[in-house]
Amino acid sequence: MNDLRINGPRLWTSLMDLARIGATDKGGVKRLALTDLDRQGRDLVVQWGRDAGLAITVDRIGNVFMRREGSNPALAPVVTGSHIDTQPTGGKFDGNYGVLAGLEVIRTLNDHNIQTEAPIEVAFWTNEEGSRFVPVMMGSGVFCGAFSLETACAARDTEGKSVGEELARIGYAGEQTPGEHPIGAYFEAHIEQGPVLEDADKVIGVVPAVMGLSWYDCTVSGMEAHAGPTPMGLRRDALQVATTIMQEVVAIANRYPPYGRGTVGMVQVFPNSRNVIPGQVKFSIDLRNVNDALLNTMHEEITAFIDRTRQDSGLSIDLERVSYYPPCPFHPDCVDAVRAATATLGYSSMDVVSGAGHDAIYVARLAPAGMIFVPCKDGISHNEIEDAQPGHLEAGCNVLLHAMLARAGAPAGPEDGARTIGHPIPHAVVA
Repeated sequence: MNDLRINGPRLWTSLMDLARIGATDKGGVKRLALTDLDRQGRDLVVQWGRDAGLAITVDRIGNVFMRREGSNPALAPVVTGSHIDTQPTGGKFDGNYGVLAGLEVIRTLNDHNIQTEAPIEVAFWTNEEGSRFVPVMMGSGVFCGAFSLETACAARDTEGKSVGEELARIGYAGEQTPGEHPIGAYFEAHIEQGPVLEDADKVIGVVPAVMGLSWYDCTVSGMEAHAGPTPMGLRRDALQVATTIMQEVVAIANRYPPYGRGTVGMVQVFPNSRNVIPGQVKFSIDLRNVNDALLNTMHEEITAFIDRTRQDSGLSIDLERVSYYPPCPFHPDCVDAVRAATATLGYSSMDVVSGAGHDAIYVARLAPAGMIFVPCKDGISHNEIEDAQPGHLEAGCNVLLHAMLARAGAPAGPEDGARTIGHPIPHAVVA
């Protein structure tokens, strides 16, 4: 079994075939959730699943599960997957790699006539990107109960079309209630979407956790005035006060390395005129850390700084926390399964904490979960030029194969086919 490998060229071909649906002139993909292009992508992946002998189940939020039966169907399945919806200027690999790597695992098991003890499934989750509908990670969020099916189905895009309407229109409003689908363990393979692996020249990222985040909307209100006649000491310049807060966001992140992050990504200046002192500035704040206590400390520090700035400047400053996701540590046994598979296969590796959100975060609330990262060129993602080396993608899929086999159980050899590989996580049983 240690010699078992996936078919790298077949995986690459599948990725390129899927990338043709919604292909952009710059080499990327635009396949927004629940559009006609998303339907075409879903239909193609489902057909590939059927060709591989998989049974297809769709739940009411449009999550798709493709099942390869095990010798003991009473066991909850070992699941892998990701998403196939993309950003408006997305790439070929974000999400898509995780789904098609799972399909390649199953094709490889079929090629070698290997039956696992537990069933194996490939899932793809609805609207992970959140680029057409909010909230992000919608399908997995509904699945784990983070928000209701009714709330998700009522969400509308900029044209007023709802998730529920679009699911029905493209034919992916299934019958199964989200969350009723059992999962014994979950693995997700993904491009890193950052530069760490490439910079360290490592092939595999073992992901112990995903950073937590706090998002805020901040509004500083001063007074518009003429830029010429108004002396510096008599101004109520909202932008100058806002920039001190923006600098503190970065300073706070730098005080809590290595996983502190602080970003101001959106700024709106009113009235945004060359010779008018800004009267109001609205901007976003994004704070992240892998340690929840440190993330809370960062929250306390930005709120305290704003309180002081409000008092010192005399301006009105409003801070609203609009989103909070706690850090997500993955199950130690799943992390160890990834680490062991990487070592067995002889790939270079390092631990990489994910700074981006993934469906695995929500699935981890219900089942043991882990992730596998592979490098992407220059750390670029959510961009049409997103790229990854075929050899790295193949390596990550090989790690996925062996990590899933360690969990699902497979014959150890032709001479003792009844014996199975040990299970680092106790099997869940379908009720």
